Amino acid sequence: MKRREVLKTLSTIPVAGGLMSIEPLVASVSQKKPVIDAGLLSNPAKGALALGPQIYQSIGVEPLINCRGTLSIISGSTELYEVRKAVEYAAMLHVHIDELAMAVGKRLAEITGAEWGMVSSGCAAGLKHVTVACLTGGDPEKLVKIPDLTGFDKTEVIIPRYSRNQYDAAIRNTGADLIEVETVDDLKKAINSRTAMIYLFSGPRAYYDGPLSIEKVAPVAKEKNIPILVDAAAEILTVPNDHLKWGATIVAYSGGKALRGPQGAGLLLGNKDILFSTWQSSSPHHGPGRDNKIGKEEHMGMLAAVEAWVKTDHAQKEKTWISWLEYISKRVTAIKGVTTQITEPRGVDNRSARMSISWDPEVLNITGEEVSNELYNNSPRVALGGGRTNPADGRTSISISAQMMQPGDEKIVADRVHKILSRKHEKKTIVIEPPAVDISGQWDVSIDFYSGKGEHKLYLGKQEGHDIKGTHKSTFSLLDIAGRVEGKNVKLQSYYREDAQSIPYVFDGNVEGDTFSGVLYLGEYRSANFVAKRAEAGRRPMMPISIPAHGGRKSDSW
Repeated sequence: MKRREVLKTLSTIPVAGGLMSIEPLVASVSQKKPVIDAGLLSNPAKGALALGPQIYQSIGVEPLINCRGTLSIISGSTELYEVRKAVEYAAMLHVHIDELAMAVGKRLAEITGAEWGMVSSGCAAGLKHVTVACLTGGDPEKLVKIPDLTGFDKTEVIIPRYSRNQYDAAIRNTGADLIEVETVDDLKKAINSRTAMIYLFSGPRAYYDGPLSIEKVAPVAKEKNIPILVDAAAEILTVPNDHLKWGATIVAYSGGKALRGPQGAGLLLGNKDILFSTWQSSSPHHGPGRDNKIGKEEHMGMLAAVEAWVKTDHAQKEKTWISWLEYISKRVTAIKGVTTQITEPRGVDNRSARMSISWDPEVLNITGEEVSNELYNNSPRVALGGGRTNPADGRTSISISAQMMQPGDEKIVADRVHKILSRKHEKKTIVIEPPAVDISGQWDVSIDFYSGKGEHKLYLGKQEGHDIKGTHKSTFSLLDIAGRVEGKNVKLQSYYREDAQSIPYVFDGNVEGDTFSGVLYLGEYRSANFVAKRAEAGRRPMMPISIPAHGGRKSDSW
């Protein structure tokens, strides 16, 4: 079988009644250890921390060139020079934190044109604090009772269904009930005396002509005096602020993404009274926000980032991004069959210049996934996107975001990609081993999580050659599961989804007799070992169920 056909076969498997990509998970299970667990240096370095350019290597961590963007898992952004200096000087002195918060809030308002500003311990913490402010109205007795909302007059947060996302956990953590709506009529019916606020996750459906865009929600909310919180974490800061102009009450940003402030900071702008109550719910004040401490260094670093933002020539910055991508493009397109496409920055969310690099894997004998893995797992380490094959034309690709690249990175990246793609790669013959085991039946699965055990069950139907599917009983749910058998190796995948949360389960192991054991890959939640035993019921072959020929109900005399 040709590589292209194999990739098409492996790119999707049926789960939850549909097709879902498993390429990222296939990539992870092809490693001996998950990349996130191993990195380049599998053993921590011995010796003292070295303060200097090799600070990370001194403890066994290899830094990377960021061609992915402001993802938190790869440490977001690099702080601006102004931010680093502000943090350095702020760290040398003591101040009263309430006084500092008031002074910073006032200055943020002056810079941005908002009524007030506040620095939080990250954007998600800011969402929590604003929700608490809207639930309590600034009443400290209510504040200290959260998340127990017994006796509260405000207990509900309205959220458009399109706005459900992983980060609304910050809102649910307050104890508030989330009420989902899909239309303006739904919104009008949902608003009642218990409504504390409306939460919108910013994006095209929020700031364009969606059924529940900010501009459509705002008049309804204003009539009922309901505040609107907009989550714009990954967006660029607009001055004057677009979201506030469109009718938002508070807008929340990540400090460590586009603004390149402290990675652990967030920025809140908007209504002064609500932000005063928001600060009341934040550390150092006791209550549900005490666990989200924000220090003097983050306050001053965040302020410095906003000061720098309004002075930056953003057009010139984006031209520089394009020039880096053009340099890489010129280098790699010298290889026959390699093409590139540069996309200029657009919109406000994750705004960056981007470039895709594509080629025919049948010609160069290497896939985007393999290139991406080689760049990530060898020094100088490069993190980039892509690593997929287009089923329409069979071309494979990698992608580069210039947003977080540093001067000089373009030369390193160009050299590394050129070296890999121009190197002679032997054509790989993929041999699919015939199944050596039948995994049909019921399996009792014991999982060793980091600090506890889990008990799951697998109910697998009749194995059809390499293919198997069935039901996975996880901790709380029944999930569709499907996978493949090659030799004694079995790979199975299911997905858990609830409240916009998603957990992939990828079982990768071998079958010996009545035991199926190996590694369970959990996406961002890393991995665990598992051992599954064939249940006694699973030993018996599934027999057809006979239906009485008459097909009718039993007589009353039975």
